[in-house]
Amino acid sequence: MEFPLLNTINDPADLRRLPRTELRRVADELRAFVVESVSKTGGHFGSNLGTVELTVALHYVYNTPHDRLVWDVGHQTYPHKILTGRRDRMGTLRQLGGISGFPRRDESEYDTFGTGHSSTSISAAHGMAMAARLKGEDRRAVAIIGDGSMTAGMAFEALNNAGVSHGGLMGDLLVILNDNDMSISPPVGALNKYLARLMSGSFYSAAREGAKSVLKNTPFYEFARRFEEHTKGMVVPGTIFEEFGFNYVGPIDGHDLDALIPTLENLREKRGPQFLHIITRKGAGYKLAEADPVKYHAAAGKFDPAVGFVKPATPPKLSFTQVFGDWLCDMAEQDQRLVGITPAMREGSGMVEFHKRFPERYYDVGIAEQHSVTFAAGLACEGLKPVVAIYSTFLQRAYDQLIHDVAIQNLPVVFALDRAGLVGADGATHAGNYDIAFTRCVPNMAVLTPSDEDECRQALYTAFQHNGPATVRYPRGAGVGVVPRKLMSALPWGRGEIRRRSSPGAATGKRIALLAFGTVLHPALAAGERLDATVVNMRFVKPLDVALVAEIARTHDAIVTIEDGCLMGGAGSAVSECLHEAGIDIPVLQLGLPDEFVEHGDPAKLMAACGLDAAGIEASILRRFADSAAAISPLRAAND
Repeated sequence: MEFPLLNTINDPADLRRLPRTELRRVADELRAFVVESVSKTGGHFGSNLGTVELTVALHYVYNTPHDRLVWDVGHQTYPHKILTGRRDRMGTLRQLGGISGFPRRDESEYDTFGTGHSSTSISAAHGMAMAARLKGEDRRAVAIIGDGSMTAGMAFEALNNAGVSHGGLMGDLLVILNDNDMSISPPVGALNKYLARLMSGSFYSAAREGAKSVLKNTPFYEFARRFEEHTKGMVVPGTIFEEFGFNYVGPIDGHDLDALIPTLENLREKRGPQFLHIITRKGAGYKLAEADPVKYHAAAGKFDPAVGFVKPATPPKLSFTQVFGDWLCDMAEQDQRLVGITPAMREGSGMVEFHKRFPERYYDVGIAEQHSVTFAAGLACEGLKPVVAIYSTFLQRAYDQLIHDVAIQNLPVVFALDRAGLVGADGATHAGNYDIAFTRCVPNMAVLTPSDEDECRQALYTAFQHNGPATVRYPRGAGVGVVPRKLMSALPWGRGEIRRRSSPGAATGKRIALLAFGTVLHPALAAGERLDATVVNMRFVKPLDVALVAEIARTHDAIVTIEDGCLMGGAGSAVSECLHEAGIDIPVLQLGLPDEFVEHGDPAKLMAACGLDAAGIEASILRRFADSAAAISPLRAAND
C-alpha cells in the first residue's frame, strides 16, 4: 500500500507545516499504516487504531517535544512513534534489537516518560508541568489516559494533587480522558457507569444535536460547535473532575479532527489544570476490531488484514494460563468458599470460563491491584478462600498490601502469578523477574515454582489447601506438553524431588548437582545429561527443602542453582543462605537473570542470551568448574 503524504512526515514539524485540510488524509494513511505494520509484526492493535486522530491533533497543536506528551500505559503509541521519526523502524517492533511497543525515553526525545503499567501519566505530567513553572519555562504538559486506567487509585491521587495550588503555583496541565468504554477486558465499576451517564444524558444529547441541526450549513455552525464546550454546563451537572479543581471540557468526538484541533488550540492557551473528555472507539476504522475490541486488543503474530485474526490450523499447546483457568473452575466446583479476583485481566489471566460458570464468585475490580489484594484479605477474614489471578509484574504494585494486609495476618490467599520470568515482546515493564525475591523475604509467605503443566495444577491445589498466603508462579505461554491429571493431589509440602542422579565416577571427576526452580528444570535436565550431573526439581522456594539441600551438599562437590528470576535475593540466594546457616562449605554457582532490565524480544532468544537454555547452563558450569580442577578437563575436551 502507498502512503504518499505520510512518507513526507519525518517528525511533527513536518506535520505542522501541512494545511489543516490535509490532516484527514494524514489520519487515514496513518491508520492504514498501523494496520499494515501490525499485521506483519504483531502487537497491540485496537487501542492504536483508536488514537489515530488524537495523535495527529496533539502533534499538530502542541510544539512537541518542547511540550510534553505523556501516554498512559503506552500500548496506544504506535501512531505517535510513526509520526516522530520511527516509521521506517516499525518493522522491528517488539523484536530483539528493535523498537519497543511502549514509550521509552532512551528511544526518542518525543517519548517523554517511559510507561508500561497504567495510571501513571497524570502524576508524571503534573511533575513536568510544575517543573516548567519552577524553572520559568513556557511549556505545556499533556497526560493521555484511558477510562480503564482511571479505575486505579493513583490516577485520582494525582488529580487530587494537580488541581490545587502549590505555594501559589499551578502547573499548565491538560489531562485527556480517552473514553472508549474499554480497557482490555470490558470496563467495570462506578466510574464507568458515571461516564456512560455523562455522555448519554438525554437532555444534553438532544440540546447538542438539536443545535447542530438548526445551525448546519449556516455561518454560525462553526461558532456554535466551538462554543458548545462552554455552554454545556447549562445542561450537564458539574462533574467530578471539576470538583478536583480542573476546568472540564467535553465530551467531544475523539475522531473528529474539526472538533479536536480547535478545542486543543483553545485549551493550550489556558493556564492551570484542564480536563478534556473525548469519546473514541477502540479499533476505529477497522470493522473487525470495532466489532470485537477484546479479541483485537492485540495481535499475537502476523495476520492478513483482509481476513483478520484466524485460529491456527494446528491447535496450540496448552498454556499455563489455561491450566490455571481449568484448575480454578474445577476447584470452585469442589469448594464453595473459592472466590476468584482479577485486576482487569480476565482474558489474560484465563478467567473467562470461571466468570461464565461462577459469576457470583467472580470479581473484576478494575485496574486496582492494591485494592484487589486487600479485598481478598477482607474475604479471607470472613472464611472465604480468595484466589488473586495477577501478573507477576502487576503484583509489584500491591506489595504493601501483600505484606500488611495479607502476610502479617497470615490469611489464606492464593496468588496465581502469571507471566513469571521473561515475557518476550512486552519487555522489561511486563517481565516477572522479581517475584521470587520480593515474596520469599516476607514472613508467612509460601512460594511455589512448578516445573510443568501438571505440576502447576497440583501446585495450585497445594497452595489452596495451605492455611496461609502462598504464591504459585508460572510463565507465559505453553510448557513442555505434560498433560495435567484431572485428579488433584497435594505436593509434599516444602519438598523437592531428585529427577536425575549422576553416575558414580562421572566424566567430570566432580559430582555436580543442579537445583532447578520452575520451568528451567527442563533445560537443566538437558544440561545434566550432557554433564552427567544430578538434577533436582526443587518445587518450593519457601519453605525450602533444607534437608534435601543438605543431603545434596554432603554427596556432591558443587551445587548449581537455576531460576528464571533475578539472582539478587532469589532462589539461589535462599540455597546459599541455607548452606551458610548449616555451616556447609561447598562451591555454589547461581544462574538466573542478571542485574539489569532485559529487553524485549523472542523469549527463547532472551533466555539463551541470559545463559538459561541448556547450552548456556552447560557453558556456565564448565567456565566455573573446569579450570578449578584438572579432573574435569576430559569433559571440557569432549564438549569443545
